Amino acid sequence: MGHLRLSGVTKSFGAAQVIKPTDLEIEEGEFAVFVGPSGCGKSTMLRMIAGLEEITSGTIEIDGQVVNHLAPVKRGISMVFQSYALYPHMSVYENIAFPLRVARTAQAEVDRLVKQAADVLQLTPRLQHRPGELSGGQRQRVAIGRAIVREPKIFLFDEPLSNLDAALRADMRVELSRLHGQLGNTMIYVTHDQIEAMTMADKIIVLRDGVIAQVGSPLELFHKPRNQFVAGFIGNPNMNFMPASCTGVTDAGVTVSLPGGASVIVPVPGDGVSPGDALTLGIRPDDLTTEPGQVSLPLMPEVVERLGNQTVVYGTTEGAGSLSMIAGGSANIRPGTALTAYFAATDAHLFRADGTAFDRDVDVAALAALA
Repeated sequence: MGHLRLSGVTKSFGAAQVIKPTDLEIEEGEFAVFVGPSGCGKSTMLRMIAGLEEITSGTIEIDGQVVNHLAPVKRGISMVFQSYALYPHMSVYENIAFPLRVARTAQAEVDRLVKQAADVLQLTPRLQHRPGELSGGQRQRVAIGRAIVREPKIFLFDEPLSNLDAALRADMRVELSRLHGQLGNTMIYVTHDQIEAMTMADKIIVLRDGVIAQVGSPLELFHKPRNQFVAGFIGNPNMNFMPASCTGVTDAGVTVSLPGGASVIVPVPGDGVSPGDALTLGIRPDDLTTEPGQVSLPLMPEVVERLGNQTVVYGTTEGAGSLSMIAGGSANIRPGTALTAYFAATDAHLFRADGTAFDRDVDVAALAALA
């Protein structure tokens, strides 16, 4: 079990409402990730689910039971924090066993649960070590083990990898995904790192200023963002945006002119748009290429990053400001040497003046099935 439902949940600190009325459902067994910029409310949302923060209004249900007034220990959840919060004088075994000791669990059951968690987390050889003898990744696994032995309905993770270096974060992402596959529990994870969200989640909840901007699978959010904020937040490097002006609407799509004079027919329904309307065109860096294509943009490279398998180019284009492109690892691109970038109209995203996206012809169901 581990079904979560939020209905009309809000949180206010004095006169400031930091979480606006929120409805959300997370299915049993899902790996859901709250992601967004600092101050968006993702950690507050997680703490309300955990019972560490009192909600102002609305209801939180776990497996059909309203848990608004239940203590955290009675909600069937376990939480892993950014800080490992391990007892330095205790062995790995005793750190993992600590919640069982508090619950006065029989020693035989403690042994079974600790050894089971240690096997899953590859900590068995370390059970008699103390935290000071472990690496950062091992310490985080101990903290996760302490959560596992409580056999919760839902695991909550509050930026658990933030204190690790880049290599360890990558390793732990894989380990957490593997752990989810083994245990099958519902997991809710908070991060500001959209790469963590994209690589681990079944469902991503993008938050902005206390409001859910979009909920969907990683591929759905990447290919069919609901608004310009989500489009710019998901993806690395960020989506390129440039001002555009509508010059016509036909059955083929919306025709827009770009800075520098280029014209492109974006194949989206033109409902509610008229010639002369100010729009924004978006194109992802990996959809730009140096191979001649439908739409061309002049690009003056300023910074070129060689990553081996790919080359990331940061530069400027006439009238649109910054532009980034992902090219092949051996691409002959140098700072200060102008080039022309191309993209296909079918890869373009189009946004209205209020930031909402035009509907793209993308099979969302197929994308969700791949996630």
